[in-house]
Amino acid sequence: MFISLKFSQRVAFCTKSRKKHLIIIGLFLLLVSNINAQTTVLPHSTPEAEGVSAAGIDSFVNAASHSKSEFHSFVFMRHGKVVAEGWWNPYRSDLKHTLYSVSKSFTSTAIGFAVSEGKLKVTDKVISLFPNSLPDTISPYLAQLTVKDLLTMSVGIDPDPTGVIAFKTADWVKAFLATPIVHKPGSVFLYNTMSAFMLSAIVSKLTGQSELEYLKPRLFAPLGITGEDWEASPQGINTGGWGLRLKTEDMAKLAQLYLQKGMWNGKQLLPVAWVNEATTFKIDQAPDAPQSKKDSSDWMQGYCYQFWRCRHNAYRGDGAMGQYIIVMPDQDAVLAITSETDDMQEELNLVWKYLLPAMHPQAQPANSQADLNLTKHLSKLSLAPLPQTGSDAKFIDGKTFALKPNDLHIKSISFHYSDGGIKVSLKKDSEAFDLNFKTGQWQTGETNMPGPNRLLGAKEDVSYMLPYKNAGSYTLLDDHTILFKLRYIESLHSETITCHFDKDGHTMNATVLPSIIIRNNQKVELQSE
Repeated sequence: MFISLKFSQRVAFCTKSRKKHLIIIGLFLLLVSNINAQTTVLPHSTPEAEGVSAAGIDSFVNAASHSKSEFHSFVFMRHGKVVAEGWWNPYRSDLKHTLYSVSKSFTSTAIGFAVSEGKLKVTDKVISLFPNSLPDTISPYLAQLTVKDLLTMSVGIDPDPTGVIAFKTADWVKAFLATPIVHKPGSVFLYNTMSAFMLSAIVSKLTGQSELEYLKPRLFAPLGITGEDWEASPQGINTGGWGLRLKTEDMAKLAQLYLQKGMWNGKQLLPVAWVNEATTFKIDQAPDAPQSKKDSSDWMQGYCYQFWRCRHNAYRGDGAMGQYIIVMPDQDAVLAITSETDDMQEELNLVWKYLLPAMHPQAQPANSQADLNLTKHLSKLSLAPLPQTGSDAKFIDGKTFALKPNDLHIKSISFHYSDGGIKVSLKKDSEAFDLNFKTGQWQTGETNMPGPNRLLGAKEDVSYMLPYKNAGSYTLLDDHTILFKLRYIESLHSETITCHFDKDGHTMNATVLPSIIIRNNQKVELQSE
């Protein structure tokens, strides 16, 4: 924003009045400056102008919508411009989304900033950074462990200790350093989420800030990323390997930053040398795998610094159950995806099958009809709510059921029916939670009740994430059975709750099933007393 101010020479201001006006103008300019600094909207273009077939993107969208994977959003950029983006209702562009291990790529970026500022080298020994957290006996392998070994998932610990450390200990740094290292550091790849936590701990140790605080002025603010949050350990260290929540566009911004070799709006944020080092092959995940298997897998192309190599000379940040930031240097393109799937390779296969051939070296002839079709389809993306019921659910209105002991610790459940909507009230010990559902549509709301999560139960503070945004829908399966669907729309997970009532409405049996069976979230049976 530019402001032109014309002062008439015929008007004389007294000193006090002039100071007042200058202060007002200064504050206004500061406000404008802050708005500009915090609002970085990615430029948009038509697909054909950037050498992309709109029909090809449309084919990808159609395939994604009909795949066994559940897509939530995507942002596709070519030549630095967004050529297509979409959110499957009830997911929205203004909502954050859990990234799971895509968080690791942001942690790698934080290490890159620390290296560029001379705070550490990747060859630094890990034990030198935590002298007060070391075990009584330092093994030769622990003494050899470097920051680079953490970055490349070649720590030498086997198995991955995350499930023990994050769930059963309070001091994660000390517990990690006490875990036996059974392979020479740097020699064997084994996915180790706690290695990313240790990188976050290193950032905090060297800077006196959390990783989130450290990245704000260096990465998030320059890229116009706001509203971000990141889970933390009991000692306040950001989890590093998971727990970051950002909007899909924010994910695309990090991918674009790396595609541009660390350059953003004419300023070199990350050194080119670091971008190259962090995204090139460092270790083979499966050196003994047959070539035929490597050729068909995006998980056997090599690991970098908390980035994965892909087929087609691409690389990616990669999060559990289908969170991606994909950088395609040969095509000058990036793609961000949020989703929930138990077949992550399927999603990447769709990218290579439909989007890769849709990109051409030169701009394509304008195709208004293809653009119109794509725009129409993108505007109608939706995860269907449960179908509208043919009869009402008045028979449950005002019903309360005391429940037998169960794994969800729900003491009682109440139902209130009104004008096609059902409010479900749950009591857990001293806490009460209300969930709202509509038939034939999504009813959005908020709750403090945590939903399914791959790391639910880890010893960390997530209170800052409250309340959780959700969307609920229901339908009647028969005269005595109601099916509820509850989506946590800043997460990738949902729950399906099937409630069956006896014909007199005196008893209830229910089944709670997470969308994907994950740790600590198996199917739960609820029975009234």
